[in-house]
Amino acid sequence: MQRERVSENVYWFQSEIYAQVTAGVVTGPKWAIVIDTLPVPEETLAMRSFIEDQLDVPVQYIINTHYHADHTWGNYIFPGATIISHELCRQLQMLHGPASLEAAQHQNPIFRSVKLVYPQLTFESGSLSLRVGKKNLTLFPTPGHSADGISVLVEEDRVLFAADAFLPIPYFINGDIDVLIDTIQSFSDLGLENIVQGHGDIILRGEIDESIRANVNYLKTLKTKVRAALKTNNPLKAASEIDVVSCGKEPVLLAGLGDTLHTNNVRWLLSQYAAEAGFELKDLPVDDYDDDIVDE
Repeated sequence: MQRERVSENVYWFQSEIYAQVTAGVVTGPKWAIVIDTLPVPEETLAMRSFIEDQLDVPVQYIINTHYHADHTWGNYIFPGATIISHELCRQLQMLHGPASLEAAQHQNPIFRSVKLVYPQLTFESGSLSLRVGKKNLTLFPTPGHSADGISVLVEEDRVLFAADAFLPIPYFINGDIDVLIDTIQSFSDLGLENIVQGHGDIILRGEIDESIRANVNYLKTLKTKVRAALKTNNPLKAASEIDVVSCGKEPVLLAGLGDTLHTNNVRWLLSQYAAEAGFELKDLPVDDYDDDIVDE
């Protein structure tokens, strides 16, 4: 696990085992708020040890930014903490969590200690504010990657924990590409100093505008290319030729996972557009990596 101090009393953690997943903590004089957990128990345990032993505060709250396993399965490692999320996040964890965890525990012994702990405090609309020490945290919906997605803004420092609403390669399987574009564009209006992505490295102030433009351009280019592929005599073949570089991104992102994410995006979008046009494309598997961490 990697970690870094982002600003006073604000820290970032990154998994070294699975897909560079990130988490965070904001501390006050008496307790701390954790933002997401890491996918592998030993890394979340190391995160907890740092907070309790080095920062010398207990964790009172955990914020789950969305329901995906790689951000929520560490909830149980903080017993007694109140878990906060969007209401839909709680519902989706309860719907998908048990089967996903059972599969993981059968395939990889590292997950056998995991216990599902669901959010106890939720909100459905608007925003939610928390105060820890001198920091004000605002939780607000940022859907697109998933319908339940929220982000966390540390107001005083203008640090945004954007979770999977902002990634090195935007990803929208089981989400909505147009909603994600709107969400990413909205970050331009927040006057940010840092964006903490759900996976990958922290985006610094001087990189934010270009990163937002690049992510929006990727998604808009992808839409154009997939619609064009659907109009050809062989949409599957045409779609398979839409490579990640032609859409403005690099395949080596996220330790080489970038090309897989892009391929899944293409297939998902092609299936959606085909359904809108009234016909079905067969033999188009899409493997959602967010729900499949058992082999890592």
